[in-house]
Amino acid sequence: MKIEIRNLNVFYTSKQAIYDLSLDIRANEILSLIGPANSGITTLLRSLNRLCDLIPGARVEGEILLDGKSVYAPDTSVTGLRRRVGMVFDVPTPLPMSIFDNIAYGPRLSGTKSKSALMEAVEQSLRGAALWEETKERLKMPAASLSGGQQQRLCIARVLALKPEVILLDRPCSGLDPISTAKIEDSLIQLKKQFTIILAPHNVQQAGRVSDRVAFMLMGKLIEEGTNSDVFSTPQDQRTSDYITGRFG
Repeated sequence: MKIEIRNLNVFYTSKQAIYDLSLDIRANEILSLIGPANSGITTLLRSLNRLCDLIPGARVEGEILLDGKSVYAPDTSVTGLRRRVGMVFDVPTPLPMSIFDNIAYGPRLSGTKSKSALMEAVEQSLRGAALWEETKERLKMPAASLSGGQQQRLCIARVLALKPEVILLDRPCSGLDPISTAKIEDSLIQLKKQFTIILAPHNVQQAGRVSDRVAFMLMGKLIEEGTNSDVFSTPQDQRTSDYITGRFG
């Protein structure tokens, strides 16, 4: 298993956001986390690369193993962890610099100085995010000049440039048009050949289109998980069935 989550409980001061959650995540799969608002999905994503550490009063109990090693072990490098487990948020946040410099920013911080190496990293990352053909002639232009869908793919490319092992995506298509959404979904299906992808999808339909496995969460608890076909075709819990058929959420 790439990631093993065991008896995870997450608290924000006295409020509990995740309850005794256990889940295995395989390498090179797309796992979709589905559920209504306040299900704890974003909290779960943030706990996987310790972004919860940045929230005052947050407390994590239980165990999260990445390749068999606890991400909360005292000797874990948080910076190193976040390079291995990158996150893309729902609102695109390009840096106030050129398209090229947005992608090269991470490799430069990691010590890459060669212009040719940086160019190669930028091209590979933009290709991985299905953005190269649209930007290769304007890499020196401000990233803010890109459309919303392009900015979101730029943020995916920026994570790819750090060569992570796991990519976390928190509703990356929530504000995008259908064409931009389709491009990102196509990218994800290609990217899982190299990465493990954990996705909080824009909607249930998106989970059905791109996932290998699906986990349904409700009120901070894992209700059901399984293959895409099993969860959508023959859900074992009535609450799962009610959610994916639109009866609530």
